[in-house]
Amino acid sequence: MAKHRFTRAPKINYAGAALGATVLLTAFGGHTAALADTLQTGAQHTAQAAGIAGHDVHENASAQRSQTAVTATATQVLALARQQIGTSENAQGGGTKFQEWYATSPRAAETVKRDGGAPRDYLNAAWCSMFVSWVGEHSGARSQIGWDAYTVTHAKWFKANGRWGSTPKPGAVVFFAWDGSKDLDSIQHVGFVEKDNGDGTITTIEGNTGNGKVEERVRPTSQVVGYGYPHYAA
Repeated sequence: MAKHRFTRAPKINYAGAALGATVLLTAFGGHTAALADTLQTGAQHTAQAAGIAGHDVHENASAQRSQTAVTATATQVLALARQQIGTSENAQGGGTKFQEWYATSPRAAETVKRDGGAPRDYLNAAWCSMFVSWVGEHSGARSQIGWDAYTVTHAKWFKANGRWGSTPKPGAVVFFAWDGSKDLDSIQHVGFVEKDNGDGTITTIEGNTGNGKVEERVRPTSQVVGYGYPHYAA
């Protein structure tokens, strides 16, 4: 069973979270949850990229969808993301509509085949990529935003479809590594770019922050691995 990363943006430090009954999966945030027994810890774990097989599953299931045009604009997608600000997880790291939606989605059935565990394990898993996926689904832009619970595979989906780069644009999906790495396998967190502040920072909307909420944040671009560019309607 391969290890995969689910992530949370830290206030200062980052820690791990897990998915599945027996395998610890890497996450970053306020807690580490081995979802079989909701074990809490503050330790950081390094995920094995092991994304080759998982990456292939994601591409095969979703690459064709990525070419589908959508009617949603970047402004509409960001407006929906902004409406979620303040949504918070419970004490177990779950209870959000983003996790509940993902756990019952067809994509969850696909990703548990890749990652192991069961769909219900997503109910308490770190949810930054699930938040991005939920916004894509509910804005009508899923075919352009993608859907996954694993940030690394989500990023590789954009790159595999030729929609990856280093320029912040409103509505782009931004992927972070807190140590400044530009390696996709080092990605620890994901959100939406709201705007480029022109001073080496970007304003973002992110789920699963260090506060366990959807929040608007200002992040240094030095922590950005890269950006995924959905093909939004004009």
